[in-house]
Amino acid sequence: MDLSLINGPIPKLATAAAVLALTYLAIRGNRTWWVRVLPIVVLTCALVVTGLVLVVDHVWKPWPEPLPTVLAVWLGAALVALTLAAVRLRSGRWYGRVFGVLLALGVTASAVVATNAHFGQYPTTRAVLDVFRNDTVGLNEAAPPPTGVVEVPAGQKLANVWQRPANLPDKGVVTEAEIPGAFKARQAWIYLPPAYNTTPRPRLPVIVLMAGQPGSPRDWFDGGRILDNLDAYARQHDGLAPIVVVVDQLGTSTANPLCLDSKLGQSETYLARDVPAWIKQRLTVDERRESWTVAGFSQGATCSVQLAVRAPDVYANFVALAPQPEPSLGTRQETVKAAFGGDEAAFVRVNPMDVLARQRFPQTAGVVVAGRDDVTYRKADAEVFEACQKAGMDVQWKELPNNHDWNMAREGLFGSLPWLAQRTGLVR
Repeated sequence: MDLSLINGPIPKLATAAAVLALTYLAIRGNRTWWVRVLPIVVLTCALVVTGLVLVVDHVWKPWPEPLPTVLAVWLGAALVALTLAAVRLRSGRWYGRVFGVLLALGVTASAVVATNAHFGQYPTTRAVLDVFRNDTVGLNEAAPPPTGVVEVPAGQKLANVWQRPANLPDKGVVTEAEIPGAFKARQAWIYLPPAYNTTPRPRLPVIVLMAGQPGSPRDWFDGGRILDNLDAYARQHDGLAPIVVVVDQLGTSTANPLCLDSKLGQSETYLARDVPAWIKQRLTVDERRESWTVAGFSQGATCSVQLAVRAPDVYANFVALAPQPEPSLGTRQETVKAAFGGDEAAFVRVNPMDVLARQRFPQTAGVVVAGRDDVTYRKADAEVFEACQKAGMDVQWKELPNNHDWNMAREGLFGSLPWLAQRTGLVR
């Protein structure tokens, strides 16, 4: 259950099994098969995959970066296997036809394993089968005042006054809640650490977190493994950990309103005003600016940089895990046309790199994390970091031995927790 689905023997065995299965399906003892059937199947499948990639990358364009080559290759392999199995159904003994179908399904399963390994979405089989506890804590109603709150004297940190209670739960609570506002968002997923469910309750720091695009808030609980990692952190810190509110900045999985107020929606207002107001109304949190962090992966990382410069009165800290240099729907021209009706000046006023070039943010701190093997965004991540530095931010650079995937996002976020805990008072 805990064997890695990303590294180690399972992805390698799956690839080897797919090669053997494809080889078996491709071999047949007659000349017509080799001269006509097999070339036609392979060529047709290659054309279908190529056409699909062109449509996704240049017509539909649900996300700005192109489809990874590895996905196109595995899609082609699965399509060839399924087509060859279908052709074999026309002749041969029944058990041979059944065996061919099973082999084709095996190649398809191997493609899924390889895709998962590429993105690092599910690290183990246990993660795939995990059923998350979704305890209801009444967050859709205004929360009553807690029966007791741990008071922190001025100039002190929460860690200086917090005492581990005898009734401390072993694990945190996960729940969903609708956060209404100027933007129609899907439900947020919320992690409340063990210390939150004690009396008296501490006022905890907050991380407003975002997944990438395409995606949803739940992605941080699947690929990001929030529950495991934050529970582990809390066990080492007497139940203390940040409250994490994973919000929806997209509206739907493939939409991209760019985290801006534009023709595409009022996403910036939602993230900078509606979400913080809702959190303060319903959760017992430290409301000081210094205790608020905005973070995200990929498109969510771009949003976190945007909010750090567009709402610096709300978010004192940010963690950007592989951000783009600017919010994008492809080219800048396409972005400006879709979001601002072609008004370049309107885009420049809110584009984070342009804001960083003309303003200073000495009271903001952040971490920019890049994957060393991320050929698409590694250079752009460095440009974002340098722009933040020049704007006076207290910003750190982290480069991890990963690609643009959940392996990098997990390690980048949870590797930043010690730094964040120092800034928000969770450690002395």
